[in-house]
Amino acid sequence: MQSPLDMSGKVVIVTGAARGVGRGIVDRFLEYGADVIVCDIKGPDAPIAAGGREALYLDADITDVDQIDKVVRLATDRFGHLDVLINNAGGTPPVEAATASPRLHERIIRLNLISLINFCQRANTVMQAQENGGIIINMASVSGVRPSPGTAVYGAAKAGVINLTASLAIEWAPKVRINAISAGMILTEAARAHYGDGEGVAAVAATVPLGRLAMPEDVGDVCLFLASPLSSYITGASILMHGGGERPAFLAAAKNVPPR
Repeated sequence: MQSPLDMSGKVVIVTGAARGVGRGIVDRFLEYGADVIVCDIKGPDAPIAAGGREALYLDADITDVDQIDKVVRLATDRFGHLDVLINNAGGTPPVEAATASPRLHERIIRLNLISLINFCQRANTVMQAQENGGIIINMASVSGVRPSPGTAVYGAAKAGVINLTASLAIEWAPKVRINAISAGMILTEAARAHYGDGEGVAAVAATVPLGRLAMPEDVGDVCLFLASPLSSYITGASILMHGGGERPAFLAAAKNVPPR
């Protein structure tokens, strides 16, 4: 019997996937037999390959609608269909909301929300015309469901992604299923550089109930599930993937308060 996770014959687009979280997602889909198209603003250092399969790579700035169209057109021209879109591209520099320029705020929102809306729309147009419809997975963040000091505008954009996902799931059902993943800290190259590989990463991991940070492949596993028939009744959801979240700060503070 064929595994429900078998992606053979499926065409998958993953944005912002030359490295980091996106690369972990791509590797999983390649390993399970999918034809994967990767787009990013900077190409990989080597071909993106896993499981004996290689992804197609295309330079594309997804904040430009014409370049989004180019990526979708590659899928339909090359394979004749588009089964899964994974909107992974995004990010932000640490920035204080009080002093950041309006232009920077606009860029953060454009990358993390507006471009995602545009890509969803273009993919939906293709998927609605297909007999089997399609699946869209949006990368949100725990920053969209809790305070995000230092990255407030990014958090607001990710909150928008979660709401957008729930709304589009209603508008585009039943042909298109669309879900979001609200991920916590993920151990990417950027995270290692920011926190310092070793003690820094270990200190951050100690704040997570599961005792470790997520790996890019962990995100790939959740995407694979959401793209498979195993999740056929899940749409409009935001899957919390944060290792249990964060231990409330008041619990540690309370230990230092003598009983009355």
